Amino acid sequence: MNPDLTLTVRETGPGSPYELTGDQVAALVAVPDLVRLTPAPGGRWSVRGNQKVGLIRLRTRSGGAIHLRLQPKLGIRDLLFLLSYSSTDPWHPEPVTAATTDDLVPALADLLARTARGTLVAGVLHGYREVADDLPLIRGRIRTTAQLRRTGLPLPISVQYDDHTPDIPENRILLAALHMAAHLPGVPHPTRLALRHLADRLPGVRRPHPGEPLPAWTRTRLNARYVPALRLAELLLSGRSIRPESGAPTPADGFLLDLPKVFERFVTVTLGEALARHGIRCAPQDVHRLDEARRAAFRPDLVLYRGGGPISVMDAKYTFLKVTAPPVEHLYQLLAYCTALGISHGHLIYAATSPGTSPTDHVIRSSPVTITAHALNLNEPPAGILAQVAALAARTATAAPA
Repeated sequence: MNPDLTLTVRETGPGSPYELTGDQVAALVAVPDLVRLTPAPGGRWSVRGNQKVGLIRLRTRSGGAIHLRLQPKLGIRDLLFLLSYSSTDPWHPEPVTAATTDDLVPALADLLARTARGTLVAGVLHGYREVADDLPLIRGRIRTTAQLRRTGLPLPISVQYDDHTPDIPENRILLAALHMAAHLPGVPHPTRLALRHLADRLPGVRRPHPGEPLPAWTRTRLNARYVPALRLAELLLSGRSIRPESGAPTPADGFLLDLPKVFERFVTVTLGEALARHGIRCAPQDVHRLDEARRAAFRPDLVLYRGGGPISVMDAKYTFLKVTAPPVEHLYQLLAYCTALGISHGHLIYAATSPGTSPTDHVIRSSPVTITAHALNLNEPPAGILAQVAALAARTATAAPA
């Protein structure tokens, strides 16, 4: 049996060399796009990040385990702020405690425990659920058709009634997240105990089975206090979907986030809200056609509309630019978007970790199209990041045709 191996990998960077067995290499490549492996001198392997963060536990075919820590380039507090816009109903996370600021998974588990504790302190939410059952007495309404099908004794009676129960979608989602977080690798023992204690406060609630879709819920006045905990729970449960390639025998569990999707969602939500204040409507991820035959589809992150027609297009790129010009393939992409939409201005939104990056205009030769590259400094406090978004929206609205 191979001994357990712990790998610490940054989301970006040149990577680090490790001595890996064949089984360990197979386990790492079984999960698609998890890390990048390249041969290194001395028979070792260079393990590089692939813009994903989290904590993953992989089992090898020989019985060993790989504990893979994928660390973000951003600080945990900054990353949690981006994650708070991961849904259509942004939540505002509580401050991260100093003990959990080094790793994302312990920080999220601790945050879930504190958020759920604050949610349940006012009591467990109950709701009405329609129940069809066979009882020795009448409760609610008799199900006449089902009762008439019976032969012999008239009992039990087929009835239908509304039950006031804690077994509702909100509590099921919360229980599933508490249970999952308590079993994530790397979560400290005190946090595990807190999560299990909170789960015990939900008796009578059925936990969704692994692979079962989460139940749907709608925000109302009655469940408003649950919303922050539910948004965090959904985030944790969505990050649990780690699957090896089809047919691969390597089991994997843990929590994984795709940072390009996180950044794209943050830009889409915040810019959409900021541009709405300038009378511009934003359509995220709408399908458009590149060719006249309408066979080649594309989905820009945001298409901007004013007065019913498109006026600009935006695409978010989780790339930390180190040069003055964007990659040529990004310019090609926005040029194609602008040409197909019949507009003359497109925008690329990049990430940055330092101040002083000014927007740069790139006028495409022999074309009426201009592409502006912007960078958001994600190392600023939340108010500073939102101020950058507001300034970007104002600049875009001013440059857009009326």
